[in-house]
Amino acid sequence: MSTYTESIFIAFFITIILSFVLFIPWLIYTYRKYGYLSMSKTIIMLSFIFYFLSALCLVLLPFPSTRDTCSLQPADTIHSNLRLFQFVEDILKDSGVVVTNPSTWLAITKQQAFYQAFFNFLLLMPFGVYLRYFLKERRYWKRAFIISFLLTLFYEITQRTGIYGIFNCAYRLFDVDDLLLNSVGALLGFFLAPIVWALFPSHEEVEAKAAEMEKRDIVKPISILLALVIDLCIAQMIWLIIGALTGYNGTFEFLVKITLYMLLFGVMPSMLDGATLGMKVMRFTMVNKNGKSIVRQSWRRCVAIIATACLFEAITTIGGIQLNIDSPFYVLQIIISLFAATAGFILTMIIAIHVLRVIVSGGKRRLYIDQYADLMATRKT
Repeated sequence: MSTYTESIFIAFFITIILSFVLFIPWLIYTYRKYGYLSMSKTIIMLSFIFYFLSALCLVLLPFPSTRDTCSLQPADTIHSNLRLFQFVEDILKDSGVVVTNPSTWLAITKQQAFYQAFFNFLLLMPFGVYLRYFLKERRYWKRAFIISFLLTLFYEITQRTGIYGIFNCAYRLFDVDDLLLNSVGALLGFFLAPIVWALFPSHEEVEAKAAEMEKRDIVKPISILLALVIDLCIAQMIWLIIGALTGYNGTFEFLVKITLYMLLFGVMPSMLDGATLGMKVMRFTMVNKNGKSIVRQSWRRCVAIIATACLFEAITTIGGIQLNIDSPFYVLQIIISLFAATAGFILTMIIAIHVLRVIVSGGKRRLYIDQYADLMATRKT
């Protein structure tokens, strides 16, 4: 059991890392499709990513200690089982079970082979549940079975080939019984899925809410935050390219980022009627309800963003000052470093609480950068 638990924990950390790679693009796709970020769809997709990575880790982990796995195995090691229902024979072997005597059947649960077969049956059952959500209708059960079979075949081939040559010998058994148990488990999950998905809004309900929000011109705070994240990611990627080409960092890096912020949050909205590149991706723009110049207000928003970045940079710079222990100002430097660390933590918490309150408000509150610039998000162009 410890092996399975370890694999799940590893999958959890991998999921956190890959969420920025896989999850944010999916959020963008969902918003562009429905016009808002459905909480139910967000939860479902995040859980699917976690489940899929967990299943993959359970199949492949733990890795052998060496790539030369052939040296760890006897020459007569069997890497494949092509005999269907071999797991039944393994469960009954030396179990003392008499098929005609029901009182002996409980002994099956004491066999390691039983638990191995049972876990293989459960492994893809959640996958069948997700397939029912994606395929929607029960009549696609054959399609779900084929997809599940292909997925488990991918797992088995990956194991048989030593992860496609990374290990010179297979360290897991290619087993046709696993193909059967995984596929049947997924099919059962597909038929039982309505019990789970009854707890979540249907596709039709999500689409109806999207139409209502578009009609009422509602842009949720999470969508505004996602657009801001996209803009910041664009700035970071441009800096990474510039940094790789020039090799500069430190003060030069900070000045380049400030310049990029001016271009992305000042120049671009002035040219695109209040929208940044991130807002263009998320299909909304910023307007001033009082008829003030969108160029002037966009630059006010830009100033608020740059001021926040400068404040964090100042705290980081002050906290990073290092003096020799023999310096007469060494004690003062320690006090300043502690003060900077405390100030950085407090500022981060203030912004985090502010963002959380904006999200929870559902649109009644605005981000401080938008409040300062007196800008409102709108879908209308």
